[in-house]
Amino acid sequence: MPIPNPVPDVSLEAASRFVAASGFVVDEVTATTLSGHADLGEHHLTPWGVVHGGVYATIVESAGSIAASHAVADRGEFAVGIHNATDFLRPSTGARIAVAASALHQGRTQQLWEVVITDTATSKALSRGQLRLQNVPLP
Repeated sequence: MPIPNPVPDVSLEAASRFVAASGFVVDEVTATTLSGHADLGEHHLTPWGVVHGGVYATIVESAGSIAASHAVADRGEFAVGIHNATDFLRPSTGARIAVAASALHQGRTQQLWEVVITDTATSKALSRGQLRLQNVPLP
């Protein structure tokens, strides 16, 4: 039986349809940080014309999970989100966003990551999330 690759393809092209719909692209990932971006527009809006909070929560979950899993891949593990607390700081009608994730705590069984989503044109934070993750063995 082949051993699963501990570092899967996290490109937008390889993402599930759900994650791909967020438009989130990983630019760089290390064991303690992740940077990425997305172009948010008409397909991400509520009926009132602002970016849906679920898009931000999805990006927080994706960024934190990818980075935390990268941190434990050499141990034959990956990380699954167990609590996502995403705050929506200001409305946006669409923008190029920067995504910056950083590890706040990396323990043997759990990790805590912070993810900040910023409008690149204004440098203002649009959303901020904390994601707690459980480290589990690869299937």
